Amino acid sequence: MSIEKAYNLWAECYDTNENKTRDLDQKSTIEVLSRYNFETVLELGCGTGKNTKWLVTKAKKIIALDFSQEMLNKATNKIKNSNVLFKKANLLEVWDIDNEFADLITASLMLEHIKNLNFIFKQAQLKLKSNGLFFINELHPFKQYIGSKARFDTEKGTEVLEVYTHHVSEYVAMANKNGFFLEEIEEQFDGVEADEIPRLLSLVFRKKI
Repeated sequence: MSIEKAYNLWAECYDTNENKTRDLDQKSTIEVLSRYNFETVLELGCGTGKNTKWLVTKAKKIIALDFSQEMLNKATNKIKNSNVLFKKANLLEVWDIDNEFADLITASLMLEHIKNLNFIFKQAQLKLKSNGLFFINELHPFKQYIGSKARFDTEKGTEVLEVYTHHVSEYVAMANKNGFFLEEIEEQFDGVEADEIPRLLSLVFRKKI
């Protein structure tokens, strides 16, 4: 099953099914980005708008992109705000966004579905203003090592999506190659157990002046 078709199916229950990764992403996105100021945001893989809902409380303009029309339908029904524009887009093609539009670009739980990160970083560099931020929040590679993948339950069973593992060194290498430097890095945990594997990896890159 294609990723687009899978997310179209997942949209119906995405907000209601138990999902620790989704919930931690929402929590950690707010915790990390609350430390920064931004007015214009480009949100990659906005899904049902779980993070858009908070981002619009800080930003004056958000363009939220996703390749799943059903996910976008959920988001547009949930968020009625003239400062948010939801658009269907294939992020593997040139982004139909003005260059130097955004103070902040966010990518949450979507880069695991993209094999080659170079194109994403190259487009992000174009669409960000000088000194802008690129925030990435993804399933931690340690979680992927033990078999964790994006998945959801259907009437016919569990649907497991195709994913790729990206290491910290790969993110940093792609950033350096495309004119970014690493601002901060955090590992996000479900709890406080000393031997717990982190669930998410949070990275903030800044576009070089």
